[in-house]
Amino acid sequence: MIGEQHTGAIAGALISAVAHEGLTVTVNGRPARLAIITDDGAVFAAGDMVALEAQAVAVNAYRSFLKAQGHLRVWSKPIEAKAA
Repeated sequence: MIGEQHTGAIAGALISAVAHEGLTVTVNGRPARLAIITDDGAVFAAGDMVALEAQAVAVNAYRSFLKAQGHLRVWSKPIEAKAA
């Protein structure tokens, strides 16, 4: 867990993060969006809201780790689905 994490497992997809910009995604060099897909294949939520939520959860988990609070799991609040 500590140290550099392996990335690049999804051919053609690039997920990048900048602390003051959040997560961005490209597929084969073209802009893409993160999405939450249910088990039956329905898109529950997609876009900037998903990227911001994913980043917030990851940052909060890391901050808890750094503060030695023992929290190994961090939850987001429920994302409200919006009609497409």
